[in-house]
Amino acid sequence: MHKQLQSTANFRIQSITQECSHYPKRLLDLSDPPKRLFYIGDIQLLAQPMLAIVGARKASPSGLLLAQHFSSALGLAGYHIISGMAYGIDGAAHRGILDLRAACKTIAVCGNGLDRTYPPEHHELATRIALQGLLLSEYPPGTCPKGFHFPRRNRIIAALSLGVVVIEAAQKSGSLITAYLASSLGREVFVLPGSITSPLFEGSHQLIQEGAKLVRGAQDVLEELPSIRFH
Repeated sequence: MHKQLQSTANFRIQSITQECSHYPKRLLDLSDPPKRLFYIGDIQLLAQPMLAIVGARKASPSGLLLAQHFSSALGLAGYHIISGMAYGIDGAAHRGILDLRAACKTIAVCGNGLDRTYPPEHHELATRIALQGLLLSEYPPGTCPKGFHFPRRNRIIAALSLGVVVIEAAQKSGSLITAYLASSLGREVFVLPGSITSPLFEGSHQLIQEGAKLVRGAQDVLEELPSIRFH
């Protein structure tokens, strides 16, 4: 049984529908936008510009550092960071923003009900996001995580973001799903290159071959996007 989100038990899970003013219009670009969204935290973040950072669950140490670096740098440039709260790159991206304690925030889209933490080892991370950002799910409380939930979660990440930064992606990874969905919706796709002998970059290099923008640092991402500053 998955651990309950006990340390956020005092937070009320709220919801919005497509008819609500806070429902993000960017989700309506999807052919099957969620009819209802459940959340804990600041729902107004969904109206503000955000970038997704995604990558391998079994990330390399350098990949984790890069995820945190990109998250912090893009956050300081004015973008909120959205990801899926998975192991590896996702978790590092969320922490990169949380550790700044700045105006920028992080949004985690979950593949389960928000009364549960998945993965359970991210219990503390989920609590920090609930307090300092936004936990979001289309699944009602009580819903356990299932394999098919995560590709559907990825479509929400892709649609909400202005662009997706892929740190490390193996072949057949969820990060590729997010990147392809983002591209199909007209969002930007940015990819960090890596060693041609590393399985962690096989998917990344495939994306670059297919037209994604190769980036070496956060500035390469920012040059392709509107300049934003929080006041």
